[in-house]
Amino acid sequence: MGTHFSEWSRACIITIVMGIRPQRTIGSVIVAVTLFTITACQKPTSDTLQQSPTSARALDGRLADPASLQQDDGQWVMSAKNYAATRFSSLNEITPANVKQMGVAWTFSTGVTAGHEGPPLVVGDTMYLVTPWPNILYAFDLTKPGAPIKWQYDPKPLGAAKGVACCDLVNRGAAFANGSIFFNTLDGRTIAVDAKTGKERWVTQLTDINRGETMTMAPLVVKGKVFVGNSGGEFGVRGWLTALNADNGSVAWRAYSTGPDKDVLIGPNFKPHYDADRGTDLGITTWPGEAWRIGGGTVWGWLSYDPEADLLYYGTSNPGPWNPEQRPGDNKWTAGMFARSPETGEARWFYQTSPHDLYDHDGVNEMVLADLQISGGTRKVLMRADRNGLLYVMDRLTGEVLSATPFVPVNSNKGVDLKTGRLIPTKEKEPKQGIVVRDICPSAPGAKDQQPMAFSPKTGLLYIPHNNICMDFEGMAVSYIAGTPYVGASVVYKAGPGGNRGFFTAWDPVAGKPRWQIKESFPVWSGALVTGDVVFYGTMEGWFKAVDANTGQPLWQFKCGSGVIGHPMAFKGPDGHEYIAVTAGIGGWPGAIVTADLDTRDATAANGWGGLLGDLKSVTTKGGMLYVFTVGGGK
Repeated sequence: MGTHFSEWSRACIITIVMGIRPQRTIGSVIVAVTLFTITACQKPTSDTLQQSPTSARALDGRLADPASLQQDDGQWVMSAKNYAATRFSSLNEITPANVKQMGVAWTFSTGVTAGHEGPPLVVGDTMYLVTPWPNILYAFDLTKPGAPIKWQYDPKPLGAAKGVACCDLVNRGAAFANGSIFFNTLDGRTIAVDAKTGKERWVTQLTDINRGETMTMAPLVVKGKVFVGNSGGEFGVRGWLTALNADNGSVAWRAYSTGPDKDVLIGPNFKPHYDADRGTDLGITTWPGEAWRIGGGTVWGWLSYDPEADLLYYGTSNPGPWNPEQRPGDNKWTAGMFARSPETGEARWFYQTSPHDLYDHDGVNEMVLADLQISGGTRKVLMRADRNGLLYVMDRLTGEVLSATPFVPVNSNKGVDLKTGRLIPTKEKEPKQGIVVRDICPSAPGAKDQQPMAFSPKTGLLYIPHNNICMDFEGMAVSYIAGTPYVGASVVYKAGPGGNRGFFTAWDPVAGKPRWQIKESFPVWSGALVTGDVVFYGTMEGWFKAVDANTGQPLWQFKCGSGVIGHPMAFKGPDGHEYIAVTAGIGGWPGAIVTADLDTRDATAANGWGGLLGDLKSVTTKGGMLYVFTVGGGK
């Protein structure tokens, strides 16, 4: 079944007459006098938005496949919530009317003070959380007060991996399938652990930290294969996506992002929509000499999957080095998006969002799948808010660009030629070696980096946490030395128009414009979650916020102990009530200003963040905490 959406076909009316709300812990109900009268029901627009199957909960997840479990909004079995990467839950106990009563149910300190990005998982009555390096996997018992630790698994990753991690020691989460928890370690291992006992099932080493190659992304499990990608584009690493057999960890296939067609798994069924992506061995011929061997295109971001089309979607990162004068050509297949067969890895189409990327505009941001009403018909689309500042709506079956609209102030490009699919560059903003080009918008971290947006089939809106940042860029000559930075640029970031450094935006992908927008002082580096009519996100100062999904009206906020760059999630506890969980722990690329205690008198600190975030240390400190909230707190 697919995981995308179409329009509501009829309205639903739910009338709830409630008596005394039960006092409770997460694991037990103390008093309950509640009367529910329900008339009519919700009808999903397609198969993702469904009532949670009771069988999945009863199985405790041990025997269930993620294809079915993703439909149970009581659980959260993959980082993006579902294959469509919507980060939407139909749980609706928490509403705009009662969210102000939300409080802390329980907390857990990870003991790690690096950036906390990945969300926890909930399978049955157990929550799972992977920390940043040293990547400890915890299992918590949700049936007991305070959710004590059931077990923990320590993979003991190599400390040397910290020295070649580009952008902090983050981990973006785990995935559950058929009784196992799958996750990656910073030193490049994918691990399967028994979800019930914490016993190691298998370990597969995939990267070489001596070349600067690490792993930070969240796996995705589809049809018995675990999909993982590498990090290290700033170290001259050659990017790839690898499929592992879920039962034993053996490599099923690997598709590189550069090189000959046979390495990229391009064959007779590769049918890109645009002429620029057609030809033989473009992964070599669009590079100078042997530069493709150290050309980047790593796969450290998000994956989506359409079961009906049987297509796996993911993006490739920037080409290396940043200095574009050292790599003339389109630099295929970096800074774009692939659709592939999950069984064989065979490429079906590719689209390059930033040909010959000039600004470190990785193409790894999440692709949200939905069915939208466009020009009088239903289109199967994917949507991506790209680092280049454009919100893409694309036909996910063919790779055709339907629209590409700026969602921030953009002067580095003039949009997309919809006939050729090609990004239109702005000549005067192109970087030059030895020359500082000023006020390029957006900056290298982009209009939005990896921080994932959410999509509500109920409102039809995307909820985008993002940046408002410009930069000065100077290209510099650089030589490749394995295991050392291969960047070739000096950059300094600055606030974009208006002076605020971040936004949280509700975007109408059909109309191609914002419905509402909230200004934030700092870049909004957390993920977004939409559950019912409430949207959640966090700020780098440490506020975790709830706003009305329809209007953007602020409803509630909680001050966490450290900056929130985590990705919130929702689940139904064993007591039947809705909970929201998020991690707080400043870090990631911008937060390294705090975690690495960088001197912001150097404006180029953290590859340009020093000039923008000189005040970050005054508003937050290092931390690492899991917070779990519910209406009424833990009373």
